[in-house]
Amino acid sequence: MDHSQQRRAITVLGATGSVGESTLDVIARNPDRFEVIALTAHRNVEDLARHCARFNARYAVISDATRLEALRSALAHHGATAEAQAGPQALLDAVAHPEVQVVMSAIVGAAGLAPTLLAAERGLTLLLANKESVVIAGQLLMDAARTSGAKILPVDSEHNAVFQALPARFDPLHPEALATCGVEKIILTASGGPFRDTPAAELEKVTPEQACAHPNWDMGRKISVDSATLMNKGLELIEAHWLFGARPDQLEVLIHPQSIVHSMVCYLDGSVLAQMGTPDMRTPIAHTLAWPDRCEAGVERLDLASAGQLSFSAPDTNRFPALNLAYEAMKVGRSAPITLNAANEIAVERFLQGAIGFNRIAAIVSRVLDETPTEEIRSIEDIMQHDHRVRARALEHCAGEER
Repeated sequence: MDHSQQRRAITVLGATGSVGESTLDVIARNPDRFEVIALTAHRNVEDLARHCARFNARYAVISDATRLEALRSALAHHGATAEAQAGPQALLDAVAHPEVQVVMSAIVGAAGLAPTLLAAERGLTLLLANKESVVIAGQLLMDAARTSGAKILPVDSEHNAVFQALPARFDPLHPEALATCGVEKIILTASGGPFRDTPAAELEKVTPEQACAHPNWDMGRKISVDSATLMNKGLELIEAHWLFGARPDQLEVLIHPQSIVHSMVCYLDGSVLAQMGTPDMRTPIAHTLAWPDRCEAGVERLDLASAGQLSFSAPDTNRFPALNLAYEAMKVGRSAPITLNAANEIAVERFLQGAIGFNRIAAIVSRVLDETPTEEIRSIEDIMQHDHRVRARALEHCAGEER
């Protein structure tokens, strides 16, 4: 079957963020492949309305209900015909629309959990860029996909690279999927962020602007800070644990400053398969949008001769303790990853607001992890209740350290 001839109906959650914008760029390059049903944003009504007009979206959803009238005005200004909707239920409705076949989940943070889980429950093709959903609800998400037959395609560059380096027969919902494919280990690469060579004594003085100045990738502020602390890589370890059924001892991180090798899969026969490309999110996005085929992404082609040497080193977990915190949360399981994620979101937010220092992010996460009892998680309600308690505790710790 020629999959390229099928025009698929898509909802893009988080259409005004960096991943959402890149997704729409790829869709624009392949207009015969996709029909945009709904686009969503948190508060950015201007860009949302502009995108709705360009892609003739049927629905424009703003999660902040106080911005509904502003969205209606922006839609009218741009000549968009999309119906304006607002609030958490409207986000779910954008996923539940009967014509939707594909959902790009690109909302940052725990706010993306409910619509992401609904996409899996509906048996849709879920393009997963919201790593927090897997971190805090990995078991629920994979169980939902197993029951519904949903296809979960990873968009994060590292997990997409792993997915591409695995054999076509790999079934992520099979409990022994890696073993049946002869996989020994998965290596996730990390650029090391903007402070990989910064002396430890200087890390406390870095500013939010410096932390957000990623050397290779164009990302949102929260993800950029997570990259600077290496928490982003820690969250990706937990994500890989669920997406690929990998044990903690099968997961490794290597610092690779050039961001050309996006991840590697090591096999029992000694083979190591790596996926490479220029550091541009449009490559993994295009891969998932067109899967199992390929489509034009608009990215600069990789020139290895110009790139020169590719270097790798072990991460310095003494300077960047967030990585070990994530390893430990993954090993403990149950509610520990929820605690890790919630405490980190609060600490990063307070750092971005200038209230706490850079080094205090991991310190606060560590203290909250130590103080929070681990619980069994059986439902999304359990997740949200635990998440709420952890955020309150993290805020208390931040308040005690604000400078």
